[in-house]
Amino acid sequence: MERVEQHASFNGRQEVWKHASTSTGTEMRLGIFLPAQALAGEKCPVLYWLSGLTCTEQNFITKAGAQEHAARHGLIVVAPDTSPRGEAVANDPAYDLGQGAGFYVNATQAPWAPHFRMQDYVADELPALVEQHFPASAARGIFGHSMGGHGALVTALRHPGRYKSVSAFSPIVAPSQVPWGQKALTAYLGEDRSAWAGWDAVELVKSAEERLPLLVDQGDADEFLAGQLQPQLLEAACAAAGHPLTLRLQPGYDHSYYFIASFLGEHFAHHAQALRG
Repeated sequence: MERVEQHASFNGRQEVWKHASTSTGTEMRLGIFLPAQALAGEKCPVLYWLSGLTCTEQNFITKAGAQEHAARHGLIVVAPDTSPRGEAVANDPAYDLGQGAGFYVNATQAPWAPHFRMQDYVADELPALVEQHFPASAARGIFGHSMGGHGALVTALRHPGRYKSVSAFSPIVAPSQVPWGQKALTAYLGEDRSAWAGWDAVELVKSAEERLPLLVDQGDADEFLAGQLQPQLLEAACAAAGHPLTLRLQPGYDHSYYFIASFLGEHFAHHAQALRG
């Protein structure tokens, strides 16, 4: 682990670290905000943020205004990169596949399989790393945006008992049914659609072992709403399965960080209630 940035913020500290990942076989970067309590040595709950297509660890930590909320609630916030990167890592010229577009799955297909193991990284390696190197408790929450909203929902649903809270902004709720997801899942997992179900929140809700409440915010002016996001599919699946969901369609909001920043405080309150009581 090597720290490459640090900035004082709201009596805490925003840092960026890099490390050699055993999951991806590459160097990975992560942003981490340490509130004042953590800097004083108190073990704090950890909230993991997963970003969307084209993002790095920088987008959320510089655009969302998360530090003020994290400081108020005494939460560590971790924002990893969205994919492995490097000259030896497979890539694609399109923005929605390859580097910057890991989709938080474990790829099984060439040329992606050697490095694109983002689910192992996010769900297993990253929490172990954070809890080893920082004053972090085992109380974890997870949230994200767009591709990262998909990642947060899927990761929480795949690992019952591992997270105390989950939420999402503008998530890709049914990647098996929309172009972004179909492209990525075909590339990373192959043509057999039965292999996709374990990476699709709408499918996972149907057999979820844990009824962890889901909070989803979606802007009704989002340019991707009808074609790529389709939150009504998650709403229907949760209703059929009896899975608790709060879906809020926010009038006039788009897909941007202006939307995220507008409702981020409410998401922090949602997580803090579960993580700190």
